[in-house]
Amino acid sequence: MSLDEYRKKIDTLDKKIIHYLNERTKVALKIGDHKKDNGTPIYSPDRESQVYAKIAKLAEKGPLPQDSLKAVYREIMSAALALEHPMTIAYLGPEATFTHLASISKFGSSVSYMSCSNIGDVFTEVEKGNADYGVIPIENSTEGVVNYTLDMFVDSELKICSEIVQNIQHNLMSKAALKDIEKIYSHPQVFGQCRTWLKKNAPRVELIETMSTTQAAQKASKETASAAIGSKLAATMYGLDILAEKIEDSSGNRTRFLVIGESVPKKTKKDKTSLMVSIKDKVGALYEMLEPIRKSKVNMTKIESRPSKKKVWDYFFFIDFQGHVDDPKVQKMLKEMEKKVRFLKVLGSYPSQ
Repeated sequence: MSLDEYRKKIDTLDKKIIHYLNERTKVALKIGDHKKDNGTPIYSPDRESQVYAKIAKLAEKGPLPQDSLKAVYREIMSAALALEHPMTIAYLGPEATFTHLASISKFGSSVSYMSCSNIGDVFTEVEKGNADYGVIPIENSTEGVVNYTLDMFVDSELKICSEIVQNIQHNLMSKAALKDIEKIYSHPQVFGQCRTWLKKNAPRVELIETMSTTQAAQKASKETASAAIGSKLAATMYGLDILAEKIEDSSGNRTRFLVIGESVPKKTKKDKTSLMVSIKDKVGALYEMLEPIRKSKVNMTKIESRPSKKKVWDYFFFIDFQGHVDDPKVQKMLKEMEKKVRFLKVLGSYPSQ
């Protein structure tokens, strides 16, 4: 076939693709109407998980890689969501932070986004109904848990309805050459994730902490001998050159984000449940709390403790385990745990990544 013939074939396929995309969207809108009539949330993390699983299976035939097809479908579903219901996502801002990027990777570019200055504001905007969902960081594979996020769940009735696990790549950006840099701005956790590179390549440069990587880029863009560590999007937004890419100490540097909302999604074949527990003040209380998990053979994937801030040496424990709160085995385990603890709160059951 000639080049023109190949291009005509592409044009024909494009017409079919657009036709079927519009047909798919019409069906999605009917589903949206059905959800509204039945009071069901428009966004369904469980259904999203099923769609992505099917895409992964179909992608095995190639040649398009799975991640590329997933990105395409993310935007298709984002456009359908926006047509079904004008959706707003609150996130820990400002723009171009890793939480912002994680939000876009989950909800796509067709929904509206609301930047919040702190994690507490994300909870507040969702609780007030100004945002449909919120996106907040919970832990980093290098620096550990985000304590403020855990603390917010103590008093909030919002539920975890989904999670996002994002590979995090840090970049040094500036308008100056590396040899001329006197100050580097970034978030304190980012400095912690880039310790080795900084010690080797910028041992005498002053490190200045900022509220976000975006704020760091803003400051660096206004000073002649300053740099920032952040995302490539931040570099583009503030006209900075990338001096060094992927300067994080661990190539497997990942951050886990939570999506918070009003409801718990239906169970899938691969779920995770998060709990908050307060134990009784007696010898062996922690062992008693964990014993039902062991007996039920449920796989606990995480446990973190935080001071209750209500009584000295009183702690809340945050626990993640595999399974959904609607699983009979999990329900039986939770009933046993409730007998042995002072307080138990299910924070959410959601598809696991």
